[in-house]
Formats: sequence, structure tokens, C-alpha cells
Amino acid sequence: MSQNKPRQQRMAPPMARGPRGGRSGRPGAAAAAVKPATTADWIAGARLRTLPLAVAPVLIGVGAAKVAEGPGVWHPIRSLLCLAVAVLLQIAVNYANDYSDGVRGTDQYRVGPGRLTGSGKAAPRTVLTVALTFFALAAVAGVILVILTQHWWVLLIGAAAIAAAWFYTGGKRPYGYYGLGEVFVFIFFGLVATVGTTYMLSGTVNQESWYGGVIAGLIACAVLMVNNIRDIEPDRQARKRTLAVLLGRVASRIVFCVLLLVPFVILGVLAVFYPLAWFGMFALLAAIPACIITLFGRSPRELVTALQLTSITGLLVGIALGVAYAF
Repeated sequence: MSQNKPRQQRMAPPMARGPRGGRSGRPGAAAAAVKPATTADWIAGARLRTLPLAVAPVLIGVGAAKVAEGPGVWHPIRSLLCLAVAVLLQIAVNYANDYSDGVRGTDQYRVGPGRLTGSGKAAPRTVLTVALTFFALAAVAGVILVILTQHWWVLLIGAAAIAAAWFYTGGKRPYGYYGLGEVFVFIFFGLVATVGTTYMLSGTVNQESWYGGVIAGLIACAVLMVNNIRDIEPDRQARKRTLAVLLGRVASRIVFCVLLLVPFVILGVLAVFYPLAWFGMFALLAAIPACIITLFGRSPRELVTALQLTSITGLLVGIALGVAYAF
């Protein structure tokens, strides 16, 4: 059993890559071949394509708060602070994953876009510092929000969210390596982000926020699933047992489609009471191609496209449902 544990290890200097992206295997070539990370590399490291996962639940939560408080009541400052917490935490998670997977050696097997740590473009300590900076910024925005609302107990939820974000791939026993990543994503980037936004704005929680949180959480899980489907073989080699690895190629692709399409069933039910929610069905124009690509695509590039379409789906549904609730 102990042989299957992911081991924390020092980063070995990456071998230089040839003109076709293969490893040259020449000792000492890496230092000359790998250039320091540029501004574009750091922006790419933030993984902007995942930010809709942070924006969508906040939009839904703001709309649900409007349902709770009635017409004419808006909280722009608190809404922006909720958005800042969600976005900063998402970026922090992305950099933290880059650091943890890099020092663990997991990214040696990676087939997707390169990482800052794993590629050797940035020192592990630098990536860790950037991750901690974004965690700190998210915490500051959260503390200001708590001061404004006087809901002091919410600080415990914030601390739990930061801890869960770090231990996803960090620490001695990262739960993301044991098929539990989707659980974290559903709870914190679905339920907590949506319901928490509604509570911080209105001081109450309603069923609209819970339904919206389930929708946002399922789509966020779909994004993680398709990302991990792309990396099934590399993750197996790295002993990273994501849910996609545990389920296998066929079952994980089916589960992805379920995660992505079930929210539209819930959205259809909500549209009976909030007619503007029907506009969210236009997001199927992105969701259905994402399902088709994931079911039949084979190359990493195809699955990256599916990931992007899934993120767009989440944002479109979040906008439609938030507007439907608010107006």
C-alpha cells in the first residue's frame, strides 16, 4: 500500500526538449534550453479558462439574494467583494496546483499545456509565493466582507475553503490524488460560492441559491473531469488517482456528459418559475459539442477545446440564471 502513496520529491532538472517537443536527454542541456517565465507564462499559469467557474456561482448567488430581498435592493460593494474572493481563490488554487504537482514530479508525465514549475521556467519557491499571495488577497477580501456584514462565523468557512484548496494537491496526502477532487469542487465552487454569496448579501439562504449552487457545482465538476480525462495516462504513470483514472476512459466520458447535462434539467424546472432562465438553454450550443468532443475525441488538443466549451457553458448558465433571479 505504501508503494502507491504519492511521494513528495525534489524537482529534478527537466531535460531539454527537441524541436518537436521530445526530450533531448542531453545532460546540462536544460539550463540552456529553458527560458525564464515571461509575463505571458504567468498569465497562462493563472489558467484564465477556469475563471468562469468562479464568476458563475457569484452571479447566481447575487440573483438569488435579489429574490430574497425583493426589488430595489442592491449591494454592489459586497457583490464585488464576493466576486473578488471567488476569483482570487480560483487563481490561488491554480498556482498552488502548479507548485504541488511540479515538486511532486507529477508534471513530468503531463500532455497538456506546460506548467511553470514542471517546465523549469519558474522556481518552485516563486510559484509558491505567488500562490500564497493570491490566497492572502482572497482572505483580505473575505475579511473585509465579514467586517461589513458582521457574519463573523463565516471566517471559519473561508479558512476551510483555503485549506481545502491547498490540500487538493498539496500536503503529504493530497485528496486530489485519491479521486476526491470533484467533491471539493462541487462543495466549494458550487454550493459554498453560490449559497455563501446569497447569505453575505441578504443574510439568509433560499432554495434558489441551493438549486443554483448545484447547477454551478455540477458544471465545475464537469470541467475538472474533462481536464482529468485528458491526463488519464500521465496521471496513472504519476500514481495520481483522479476520479477519471479510477473510472477509466469510457465511464469517465459518460460521467462528464451527465455532469454537464443534468444542470439543464434543473434549469428547465427553474425556468417554469423564472422565465428568463430559458435563455440559459442557449448554452447547450456549447455543452453539446463539448459532450461530443469528449465522447469521441482522442487528442489532448480536442479535450482542451471541450474544457473551454464547458467553461463557457458554466458562464452562460450563470449569467442567465442570475439575471432570471434578479429580474
